[in-house]
Amino acid sequence: MFLEIEDVLTANEVAQLRGWAEKARFVDGRITSPHSSVKDNLQIDHADDAYAASSRLMAQALQRNEAFRNFAFPGVMAPPLLARYEPGMKYGPHSDSAMIQLGSRQLRSDVSCTIFLNDPDSYEGGALAVHLGSRAVEFKLKPGAAVVYPSTTLHEVTPVTSGQRLVGITFIESQIADPALRELLYDLDEVAALEGNNMSWENRIRLQHVRTNLRRMWSVSK
Repeated sequence: MFLEIEDVLTANEVAQLRGWAEKARFVDGRITSPHSSVKDNLQIDHADDAYAASSRLMAQALQRNEAFRNFAFPGVMAPPLLARYEPGMKYGPHSDSAMIQLGSRQLRSDVSCTIFLNDPDSYEGGALAVHLGSRAVEFKLKPGAAVVYPSTTLHEVTPVTSGQRLVGITFIESQIADPALRELLYDLDEVAALEGNNMSWENRIRLQHVRTNLRRMWSVSK
């Protein structure tokens, strides 16, 4: 299951991130995936001052977004990272790493998120393509929009043939590790939000009881 979220970032935040990206130092993206034979992109240098500022801005934007919180059930989020693709660059079919080192602990990547920063008409190619069986679903969203999807899916970034693709990426360890259970709980919460006021008080409390206890049962203990 995928979720497209419009306006995760404000126009001012998009402009700020673009400005930082123009001046920041970018390095070979394989620095974080040295054994990958399909990764061909650039990412902001962690030593650059813009890294911490840009990461903090994107993290705060996601954390304040109710749709993101309701879908991902975020427990721990990796610091969002700016990634850039120039003409000829791509990221071939791959699965995201199951575990990501964050300081002294490891983050289990349950949910992946891409935030788009450039106008989709300003570059050719560069779609995020998520494979579902024999087909691929492509995402190429407007600046400030994001797509959230299970990290377990096979996906790729198609080759950029002109222009520049600039995105923010992050990975989330969800409170609900199982993607099927996470989707069921999301659907229940959506029904409660959309139909709750139309229910009798008794049925509304019963539904809340079910949702609360399923979340308690399915949540990963820390």
